[in-house]
Amino acid sequence: MSEHVTKDDLRQFSLMIIDEIRKLKPEIKKEDNLEWLKSRAARKLLTMSPGSLQNLRVTGKIRFRKVLGSYYYNRADLMKLFTGN
Repeated sequence: MSEHVTKDDLRQFSLMIIDEIRKLKPEIKKEDNLEWLKSRAARKLLTMSPGSLQNLRVTGKIRFRKVLGSYYYNRADLMKLFTGN
């Protein structure tokens, strides 16, 4: 006799997988938990044009990461740059 997989079986299995992934996920250190902003959010925070933000990126004045075509900027770097701290 063959066994059939039900939707409830699949739900239980997916919950088990999610629990296992959470157990495997390494703890995040506080130093590594940096806040990164997308370009639009960074421009809004600093009230600047896309070109000005690009100029800061190209000249190396702020840290950035490019992920799948989107640029992300470190909030602490942006704040330090304009507060002088």
